[in-house]
Amino acid sequence: MKLKKLGLIINPWAGVGGPAGLKGSDGADTVERALAAGIVPQSHKRAAIALAALQPFSSALQIVTFAGDMGEQLAISLGFNVDVVGTAEGDRSTPEDTERAAKAIRAAGADLIVFAGGDGTARNLVNALGDAFPVLGIPAGVKMHSACFAISPRAGGEVLRRLMAGELVDLHQHEVRDIDEKSFREGRVSTRYYGDLLVPEEGHFLQAVKNAGREVEELAVADIAAQIVEEIDALDPDTLYVFGPGSTTLAVLSELGGDGTLLGVDLWCQGALLEKDVSAPQINDAIARHRENDRERPVKIILTAIGGQGHLIGRGNQQLNPSVLQAVGRDNLMVIATKTKITELGGRPLLIDSGDPQLDEAWSGFVRVVTGYRDEILYPLSGDGSGEVPANTTVSD
Repeated sequence: MKLKKLGLIINPWAGVGGPAGLKGSDGADTVERALAAGIVPQSHKRAAIALAALQPFSSALQIVTFAGDMGEQLAISLGFNVDVVGTAEGDRSTPEDTERAAKAIRAAGADLIVFAGGDGTARNLVNALGDAFPVLGIPAGVKMHSACFAISPRAGGEVLRRLMAGELVDLHQHEVRDIDEKSFREGRVSTRYYGDLLVPEEGHFLQAVKNAGREVEELAVADIAAQIVEEIDALDPDTLYVFGPGSTTLAVLSELGGDGTLLGVDLWCQGALLEKDVSAPQINDAIARHRENDRERPVKIILTAIGGQGHLIGRGNQQLNPSVLQAVGRDNLMVIATKTKITELGGRPLLIDSGDPQLDEAWSGFVRVVTGYRDEILYPLSGDGSGEVPANTTVSD
């Protein structure tokens, strides 16, 4: 297919709850809490990164969208020809507005709809379009378990560029899954299949469905925890540790004696849990306090990857926003993952989608991954899905 009319739907509030530590953005109350905490929505910025790949084709492409912040404003600012086919019914768009927009854009003759949002927005597209009309998700939510999203906004832009250039791009049906945010905030992960979307798929640019529900490799995780605790004991006791979400990181914190959170970000220093389930502003404040009298006091981030997808940064841990990552620095990143989790990637790199393409590029390269007790590998980290594991990559003892 070659694009002539591109549908555009932006969920302006997608992902706003992530940096606030709210584990989702569903519901007006959640949006209000995030905005009150000073969180700036990022979905327009992420959509702009993807659409920038189409600017060389702007004279030959028409953007079909809804008025205002659901797409019109951004498309005009990027220099595209715009056809506005509707508007949100209130001051803030709702899921119902998203569904109306999808139906109206399809009726207006769009070739494909690109949307910036998360799993909830993808569900709206399933409700409105079914599984026979092509769509592509630009990741802007918090969780994004579904397989309809590009691995990053820049990767989504590359898929769109290839479509615009008339290159051959496969179309396949991919699952849309969403999580119960109420259960998620209570520490329980429960995903549900909602349907399929027809998605343009090209190489490594599309993410996989998150691997959920498989049994935890308890012995492997225990070995990793023992190794990291040993390293922490050997490092400067004044180090501030930022623990990302996940059962593997929680196992390390539990081994240290801390009662951490499974799905949040926790802070540890000098043998004690400082704060649980913190937001991006709280992390930045903690780092500033930690370094108030000594700018060189060490800070480290301990992360594990999402099983199946391979995302290390940018899925479910948006509390680690670019300002946090820049304050800590790449050299202070500690990555842990079981060998099974790494093997399931099939040679695909770990992924970073921080919201800052320059940071993603600067952090790309090989990272040390602790896979067990005295076991580790070097593994590629990428912002665009490129990079393969060398044939001679081995686990070291």
